[in-house]
Amino acid sequence: MSRIGKQPVTLPSGVSATVSGQTVEVKGPKGTQSFSATDDVTITLDGDTITVAPRGKSKRARQQWGMTRTMVANLVHGVSDSFKKELEIQGVGYRAAVQGNVLKLNLGYSHEVNFDIPAGVTVTAAKPTELVVEGHDKQLVGEVAANIRDWRRPEPYKGKGVRYKGEYIFQKEGKKK
Repeated sequence: MSRIGKQPVTLPSGVSATVSGQTVEVKGPKGTQSFSATDDVTITLDGDTITVAPRGKSKRARQQWGMTRTMVANLVHGVSDSFKKELEIQGVGYRAAVQGNVLKLNLGYSHEVNFDIPAGVTVTAAKPTELVVEGHDKQLVGEVAANIRDWRRPEPYKGKGVRYKGEYIFQKEGKKK
């Protein structure tokens, strides 16, 4: 049995859900999201709880069971609260600023990097060296944070670059004479 799949998803106050066939639509204060599950699972809505059960005992049905429950839980969390990724910028002269819908990054290149912020995600720069990526879609927030980080990944000798907050970078020793 799936330890994750057998747990029901409870809806917090202010969040409503509708299940039609294999599609779950969740509405909350942060927005509306939907997810379409495969035919290997059954989704039921009982009052303020959503339960997921596998159809049959096949390996694929058991795989989809836990994944579908996690996706539904992420929908509920996303519309009630928002997902957040925090980034740190380290390096001399490295900084970031948000102007409208564009994130301007100075990362040691000869030019300024302009990153267009997609819809559904907000990027804020409280300090020039700290970024916060927020949104109600967990996959989109993670993808935007990874794309920002890809412009200058942390290098192992001095640690300069864009990293997730709290990320450990293994420091290598420089060459000796």
